[in-house]
Amino acid sequence: MSTAASYQIDPTHSTAQFKVRHMMVSHVRGEFTALSGTIQFDKNAPEKIAIDATVDATTINTRDAKRDGHLKSADFFDVEKFPSLTFKSKSAKAAGPNKLEVLGDLTMHGVTKTVTLVVEGLENEVKDPWGGVRMGATGTTKVNRKDFGLNWNAALEAGGVMVGDDVTITIDVELVKQAESSAAK
Repeated sequence: MSTAASYQIDPTHSTAQFKVRHMMVSHVRGEFTALSGTIQFDKNAPEKIAIDATVDATTINTRDAKRDGHLKSADFFDVEKFPSLTFKSKSAKAAGPNKLEVLGDLTMHGVTKTVTLVVEGLENEVKDPWGGVRMGATGTTKVNRKDFGLNWNAALEAGGVMVGDDVTITIDVELVKQAESSAAK
């Protein structure tokens, strides 16, 4: 009998962030401000974790409205056609204390690729002031944006390009434990 608990991502206390090299000299950071999903987790069998998360691509925010508009356009995320990014786990293995390497399908810009999400946390549940139970986790991965069809770039007069290919993605989630159904008891 599984003792996995179901958790819902709390969208008001969770973020999906990214950073990418800009003009070969610094990093631009941004975030998506709306994400949702569920995680099934059993601390006695952490390698059986199941993650199903969705990020609303239309909520991209890099603190520059003009850049955000360009990122939403067909040059990048094309949010009219592809309004969300998703991650669905396939398998996991321990990678140290309270750390998992979760293999899953990341879908972005209509392209699905298998990536490894390094997940840390998931060790402590706490009671919240409203009688619920919460837990947190951080997941990170690095992808090549061109693998997902995000190919736009501009050559710089001094050499190099405007946007780097490698993108680091970090997802910080606060999870709310869901009540067990009477059928599961």
